[in-house]
Amino acid sequence: MSFSFDTKNELCRLPVQRHCCARAEAYGILLYCNTFHSTEVRIITENRNFAARLPKLFQRAFNLRFDRQPEEDTPGKLVFQITEREKLDSIINHLGYAPRQNLALHINFGILEDECCRAAFLRGIFFAGGSITDPLKRYHLELTTSHLQVSRELEVLLRESGYPPKSISRNGSYITYFKQSDQIEDFLTLIGAPVAAMNIMSAKLEKDLRNSVNRRLNCDSANLDKAVFAAQEQLEAIRKLEAAEQMELLPKKLQETAALRKLRPELTLSELAEEFDPPLTKSCLNHRLRKLMELAAELNIETEKETET
Repeated sequence: MSFSFDTKNELCRLPVQRHCCARAEAYGILLYCNTFHSTEVRIITENRNFAARLPKLFQRAFNLRFDRQPEEDTPGKLVFQITEREKLDSIINHLGYAPRQNLALHINFGILEDECCRAAFLRGIFFAGGSITDPLKRYHLELTTSHLQVSRELEVLLRESGYPPKSISRNGSYITYFKQSDQIEDFLTLIGAPVAAMNIMSAKLEKDLRNSVNRRLNCDSANLDKAVFAAQEQLEAIRKLEAAEQMELLPKKLQETAALRKLRPELTLSELAEEFDPPLTKSCLNHRLRKLMELAAELNIETEKETET
């Protein structure tokens, strides 16, 4: 099952109680469903929990039954339909439109004055026109309708509620969407899906942890590469000093450092410093190794001068 499917199933467990909220939820469904005009309502779904909720919701909201609804064992897509003129007029009247006039759909904000009704309205919109991507892949929630004016007014409603969305048109549909995880979490909590919201938070923490580990590994790898390169340069300097028979002329501390570096070429500077007895500070060891490299560089310069002469 998809994340959208699971989220809608969570919402379906909410009871259908207050008349005003049932009407607001049904209103959101109608504005974002397959067909809603003065001659027909048609709602098509594959979610059986949502299909079980619809008859109870419309009974509570408008005190009517669907003219056509699927049997319990109907496979595939489930179709709910109203075509009786009296029922359609009743719905249109309940939503504040004029039953006998051309139905120009827009959001009747008078129905959404209470916060509970706004939440129910947005829940209905998500039921009928909403989808959400698995948060382990990316953060994306969208609400799709075929009505331009409804889409514009929904954006206003969401902004007033503190959830500024983005919008786009695609293939004749108008899409309001969120791409920020915190906005999606807040929206889902508002409409009654706190478990889905928590799952997004968990997915975000998991991705942040994974990214942090990857960054740490990359950083450790880069540091290791630097340490290996530095050790190679130090060993090369030591070999040059030995080849020129200069090592025995150096102070005992530098001889000891060169011998230990040759013995443990794989160690980092900090690890090598711990091998001394007593242990050296990292700064002290770095100073000694740098001195060996400087002496080897001076030896190269003298060799080059002799060659030119």
